[in-house]
Amino acid sequence: MPSPQLAVIGGGQLARMMQQAAIGLGIHIRLLAEAPDVSAAQVVPDHVVGDYTNLDTLRSVVAEAPVVTFDHEHVPPEHLRALQAEGHACRPGPHALLFAQDKAAMRQRLGALGVPCPRNAAISTRADLDQFGYPAVVKTTRGGYDGKGVWVVHTAADADEAFASGRVLLAEELVDFRRELSALVVRSPSGEMASYPVVESRQANGVCAEVVAPAPGLDPTLDAAARGIAERLAAELDVTGILAVELFETADGRLLVNELAMRPHNTGHWTIDGARTSQFENHLRAVLDLPLGPTGARAPWSVMVNILGGSVADLEAQRASVLAVEPDIKIHLYGKPVKAGRKVGHVTAYGDDLDIVTARARRAAAMFTDGAPQS
Repeated sequence: MPSPQLAVIGGGQLARMMQQAAIGLGIHIRLLAEAPDVSAAQVVPDHVVGDYTNLDTLRSVVAEAPVVTFDHEHVPPEHLRALQAEGHACRPGPHALLFAQDKAAMRQRLGALGVPCPRNAAISTRADLDQFGYPAVVKTTRGGYDGKGVWVVHTAADADEAFASGRVLLAEELVDFRRELSALVVRSPSGEMASYPVVESRQANGVCAEVVAPAPGLDPTLDAAARGIAERLAAELDVTGILAVELFETADGRLLVNELAMRPHNTGHWTIDGARTSQFENHLRAVLDLPLGPTGARAPWSVMVNILGGSVADLEAQRASVLAVEPDIKIHLYGKPVKAGRKVGHVTAYGDDLDIVTARARRAAAMFTDGAPQS
């Protein structure tokens, strides 16, 4: 095989969709996958199975690759510093990834920058939590996602599971928010930057259920503020590639930063079909320092709905039924075994009428989850 131009660490669906973009650009990816049958390993021919926490494994994968990027943010930073010292450009670098890996470090840094965030404090005892006050959201500082490692607590007893976890914890105020927004920006090493339309993210049981692009009825001032926060953080934290900034739009009209992700993000999946350049293509362009692509929308509205595991076990067999009902729907299946509530794919619809586009996307996703078409 020819030498890879890019090494991707992690074999989930994000790496799978990076490969989709890489094919069109003629970029040869080498993948480090957790197992031979994970999502990205099914579509990336040049893959190695191994442990991303093992430095020798990382070295063997990236040996011929000048640039390294990631499907997730969990590679130990000391390993990334070692790879950098050996001549590999890690994008984003460990100095930036820290703020996506560690929520306490992220809150401290954003506070120092004056970026609006929920009130927060590191806690290690119940007395700390009592002093912080109730209600509160308790989070593990590392490793939580899709509602895991997050507890809403109204009394000290509600935090039993959090303290029993043995993890380092952060307490945040329970924000009275109107909705959740996401601002995506892409930045190259040379400093070129572009932002996508701000979207609304709708959650179900702590998991992103659907995304509407652009966020309906968003005040232009808040739209500009959200993009400004994302662009400022990309520059201040020296992020290369995609940065997703998840925000609360509060009931009183403010924006508060909730989470950061330094990789392609679920709230940007709509861009594959709904934007002039997908987040995955622009991530690859950015980390390889190629000129960035335009980020505008192809249609007035795009709606992405996640396919969550349900009663339909064979998603490929269901595909024909979905397309018979919704022939214009864009389907993305991740090659994952179906488990209840697990993200196993997504669908996207776009068009001129938000209600029609939303109904189409929801109907298609429901057919993959429950089988019967929904009215």
